[in-house]
Parts: sequence; C-alpha cells; structure tokens
Amino acid sequence: MGMGDEKIPLMETLLILIGSILLLAAIAGCIIPGLPGPPLGFLALLLQQFRDPNPFTWKFLLLWLLITAVVTLLDYVIPGAGVKKLGGSRYGILGALLGVLLGIVFFPPVGIVVGPLAGAIAGELIAGRKMRVAFRAALGSVAGVLAGMVLKLAAVFMMIWYFIGAV
Repeated sequence: MGMGDEKIPLMETLLILIGSILLLAAIAGCIIPGLPGPPLGFLALLLQQFRDPNPFTWKFLLLWLLITAVVTLLDYVIPGAGVKKLGGSRYGILGALLGVLLGIVFFPPVGIVVGPLAGAIAGELIAGRKMRVAFRAALGSVAGVLAGMVLKLAAVFMMIWYFIGAV
C-alpha cells in the first residue's frame, strides 16, 4: 500500500458523519427558533472524543461546554438588554423576554423577531409609555435578537473550525 491508503475504521467514519450533520443542524439552529444551535455544535465536538485517539482534552471540552451554556443563556437575555439600551422600562424588558419565549414556541420561525418586538411594545404600553417610545425600545429587542444570532453563529463556526482540525 502507498502513502495515504490507510483505511478509516467504520466507527470513526460514522462519528465524523454524525458530527458533520450535527454541525449543519447547529448552523440552522442559530437562525431557526427551537433548534439549539450551539448545543448541537458542542455535541458534534463531544462525539469526536469517542474517536481514537481522542482529538480534544477534557479541559477543552469543559471550556466549550461553558461557552455553549453562556451563549445559549445570552440568547435569551440580549433582547432585553437591547430594550434597556434604547430607553425601555422594566416592563419592556420583561415583555421582550416573554415575547422571545412565546414567539419561539408559538410562531416559529418569524416569532423569534416578531415575539420580542411585540412583547416589548406591549410591555412599554402597559408601563404607560407612548407608542413612539415603545416602538423605539422594541427595536432594541430586535437588535438584541440579531446580536444573539451573530453570537451563536460565531460560537458554532469556531466549533466547526475545531471539528475540521480534529478530522
């Protein structure tokens, strides 16, 4: 046999294939509500640990578990921070957070943008704010949703980078 003719064991090929599918789903999950993008990306990295030799250290995997948890949590918090940044009240922030959750559950995929927007407007109107002020604060929630998507995509593309490096 010549150089480069080594055969990859079936189990290793299967782990790489499943990991690749998970990474594609992770990219989609950064945009489509209800699909957990970063956790799917982390699962792809974790599956590679069953290959021989193990491509990652456990310290590396724990770090990426922490990054995954933080990015996932921030995805729910950032829209409220966007409301606050543009002058929204507590009611607007709570409305945006509630809107994110309800939008994801009841109106995917448009609910990820419409939910926090409608929730922030409703919250600000309940707080007694005028529609112009409520709408401005709600735009902050949309900016927060978009920032969350960018953050998730950045994390998932870094996971893809490490996955490719391990293969």
